[in-house]
Amino acid sequence: MKKLLYILLSGLLLTACKQETTEETVAKNEDEISISKEQFQTMKMEIGSPLEQDFNVGVKATGKIDVPPENRVKITSFLGGYIKSTHLLIGDKIKKGQALVTLENTEFIDIQKDYLEVAEQISYLKSEYERQKTLYDEKITSQKNYLKAESDYKRANGMYQSLKKKLQVLNISPAQVQRGNLTSTITIYAPIAGDVTVMNANVGMFMAPSDIILEIVDTDHLHVELAVFEKDILQVKENQNIVFTVPQASKEEFKAKVVLVGKSIEGNDRTIMIHGHLDDAIKQRLLTGMFVEATILTDSKKGLAIPIDALITENDKNYVLLVKNNSKADYTFEKTEVKVGEKSAESIEIIESNKVNKNSKILTKGVFDSI
Repeated sequence: MKKLLYILLSGLLLTACKQETTEETVAKNEDEISISKEQFQTMKMEIGSPLEQDFNVGVKATGKIDVPPENRVKITSFLGGYIKSTHLLIGDKIKKGQALVTLENTEFIDIQKDYLEVAEQISYLKSEYERQKTLYDEKITSQKNYLKAESDYKRANGMYQSLKKKLQVLNISPAQVQRGNLTSTITIYAPIAGDVTVMNANVGMFMAPSDIILEIVDTDHLHVELAVFEKDILQVKENQNIVFTVPQASKEEFKAKVVLVGKSIEGNDRTIMIHGHLDDAIKQRLLTGMFVEATILTDSKKGLAIPIDALITENDKNYVLLVKNNSKADYTFEKTEVKVGEKSAESIEIIESNKVNKNSKILTKGVFDSI
């Protein structure tokens, strides 16, 4: 009986050991992928080794594409009015001095009438002032009469100059008004050349003085504006190269150069503004307001590089598919964790380890077709 129990227990232990061994084998094989040679060729996969490459080292920053303040104009009216005519749309090219919109308002007539009234008085008041001055110098009139004439003339002249300036701001010719050519409409002209980026005006709409009718941006002066954290700022200097992407638009890398480094720390995030100039060739491809991710290049180093598409990222960990076996019928790859470093447009640095080095063979193309 005892012998029978011993045999049964031995059998159970042996079975349990086999199950554990099977589970371990399954667990080990979870990181292995087998691909037939036929499948490998059909999917145009490729195997290669990490290559030594120069990687740029730099300061990470984010920012936007912008223009200097003098190259962005918000068009408003000195006095409100109804939009009588406009032919502009967002994206239209504008020349400096081009007519933008025509406004209509009876208040424009009132200003012209006031100007005419003062203009008619000014001639008489000036001659009276000069007459009283002569009489006062000859001690024929009293100082009181002279001072009153002087005061009346200077007050009227001040009003005359003020109204004349208002007419000029409204693009109404004072000379035409003095000839009796009064108008209830004004035309607003472009102060700079550029592109229409905002258009708020429709015919018949009333625009108050505080309303932005439209906005013009001179895109010939696009630049990149970056925010660099305080901890990195001592590494940043003028004339350093900038490499940046517009992640919402494409993976393409663009180049710029640092021309100004801010002199004060801004905001709660304690950043310093960096102003970078763009190559002329790329300005027409970018838009104001685009969000950018940038690296300000401060140094370079050598490292092992693999194509970005050869890297698998899962749960904040990075892996490559390492060739474990190359048989006549198929390839066996092992998903192997790697540490990464610097990054370029097409390559990423992997840190050499006892599993992955410059002699390792990894799947470099077709990675995502295999998993």
